[in-house]
Amino acid sequence: MSAPSPSSGPPIIFDAARRAARLSRAERRFPDADFLHLRAADNAVNSLEVILREFQTPVDLSPHPGVFARALADSPARERVAEVRAVGSTAERAAPGAEPLGLEDGSADLIINLLGLHWANDLPGALSQIRRALKPDGLFVASLFGAATLKELRGVLTEAELEVNGGAQARVSPFADGFDGAALLQRAGFALPVTDVDRVTVRYGDPFALMRDLRAMGETNVLAGPIRPLSRAVLARAAQLYAERHAEADGRIPATFEMVHLAGWAPHESQQKPAKRGSAKTRLADALGVREQTGEEG
Repeated sequence: MSAPSPSSGPPIIFDAARRAARLSRAERRFPDADFLHLRAADNAVNSLEVILREFQTPVDLSPHPGVFARALADSPARERVAEVRAVGSTAERAAPGAEPLGLEDGSADLIINLLGLHWANDLPGALSQIRRALKPDGLFVASLFGAATLKELRGVLTEAELEVNGGAQARVSPFADGFDGAALLQRAGFALPVTDVDRVTVRYGDPFALMRDLRAMGETNVLAGPIRPLSRAVLARAAQLYAERHAEADGRIPATFEMVHLAGWAPHESQQKPAKRGSAKTRLADALGVREQTGEEG
């Protein structure tokens, strides 16, 4: 059988090298803007608190490893979870699924990925790699940004660039629809998939403070292809539009972050029979007994 042509693979949406460079530059400043990763870690830990079993070979594939382990240290669940091992180089964590995972099949009983999978060019492929790395009845817990993330910034940047330049380039990444999460897990071979969506509104003094946080998290534009720098005129007009469209009574501007929380198990004969493909609609908070996280930051 002949090898598939390059065109038969998934489309290249993100530039993996650019993402790795952004992530590397962000490492020093990340603690100044880790609040969303901490929220995702708390959600993952809350899930483990209601699962009364031990995990002996946990692995963290998050782009910023260590956040989950720190959250776990303050939880009763730490007694049931062995030392968490961070896997992969910055480049490997930056672009999930682009390269082999670096884990033997069936080698981990718990895999965590906090806010990294939205950068995967082939999300089903990345999930399939993770599922193969799990032992039977092993657990996968993850969070990724969903479709409503940065909707305000996306809108004003597009409008400002159209006004100033007569044309606009994509500046904010496309994000997966959170309600497709369980179906994606089923497609990758996970059993008993559940998903939940957590929307957080963060308030900033101006859009430039938001952009500084995005740079500190390594979450700035890494779309594939040439990126035309934003001119001062476009940025100034975008800031004006942001204030006009979205500013609140105190002058601060909101930024929406939608976090999609996922959980799924590697299949095992002891598990209950999975629901029919495409019918998984259970909310993560209900399925695992976790309190739903909603609220605002800033």
